[in-house]
Amino acid sequence: MSDRLDAMAVLIAVVDAGSFSGAARNLGMPLATVSRKVSDLESHLNARLLLRSTRKLTLTEAGQIYLVACRRILEEIGAAERLAAGEFIMPKGELVITAPVVFGRLHVLPVIADFLQRYPEIDIRLILADRTIHLLEDHVDLALRIGNLPDSDWIAYNVGEIRLEVCASPVYLAQHGSPLMPEQLRNHDCITFDSLMSGRNWVFSKNKSEISIGIHSRLTVNTAEAAIDAAIAGVGLTRVLSYQIEEAKRQGRLQVVLDDFDTTTWPVNLVHAGQGMLPLKLRAFIDYAKPALQQRLLTSS
Repeated sequence: MSDRLDAMAVLIAVVDAGSFSGAARNLGMPLATVSRKVSDLESHLNARLLLRSTRKLTLTEAGQIYLVACRRILEEIGAAERLAAGEFIMPKGELVITAPVVFGRLHVLPVIADFLQRYPEIDIRLILADRTIHLLEDHVDLALRIGNLPDSDWIAYNVGEIRLEVCASPVYLAQHGSPLMPEQLRNHDCITFDSLMSGRNWVFSKNKSEISIGIHSRLTVNTAEAAIDAAIAGVGLTRVLSYQIEEAKRQGRLQVVLDDFDTTTWPVNLVHAGQGMLPLKLRAFIDYAKPALQQRLLTSS
């Protein structure tokens, strides 16, 4: 049975890596061994699990069904082992947490540092990434998510909200003037980035009504950091999430405008998959991090 479980883990690694060679590298296992274990599994099941070609691997219908079962079986075994090791009796073990890069560095990391001082039996692996990391497939215990959450069975804990803010460098505003009304943005140079906003219109809200303003995007980039750097350099006005410019505002490199109109907010949540018994290590972190993050967001807003 242990050989079967090992083969299941290898199959998952092959699918996740997208190739036998990638799985071999990730597992530190000879390529021939990886290929043999998957072949032995197919022989045992008398079913083809993977369709191999020179360009990619594709799961068969039987392979898709079996892969889901493999993930569930190995997760249940892992939970049983953690229970036997006392993970559900006392807070200990490793937590895997993910958060957006800038927010994670500014707010999540300080909370984690304090938490680790209080819980010497818990280790944390923090993954900072602006892409959405899948909680189950990537074996993540907890994620901090910014924005509205999709409907799912996940468990979410709200820790506050962040605002969208329009800002520019003091030099740009001295040369071009500060817009006092959203409509005045039509006469300004703007910087946009693809993942957050339109390059043609910015929508503002005040007193529960929305105003859509056409803008001229002199520069379009693909990250908030690049938009902020361009604004600091005096290229124009940009619109970003409030926490992303905290440091630049403190240093006087950026100045917020249209503060009365830019009332759009995004929720911030801690999210976990909510499957099975909640380990004490995760419960301990949520109980500590939730009020700590709420206080940090309240203070920075």
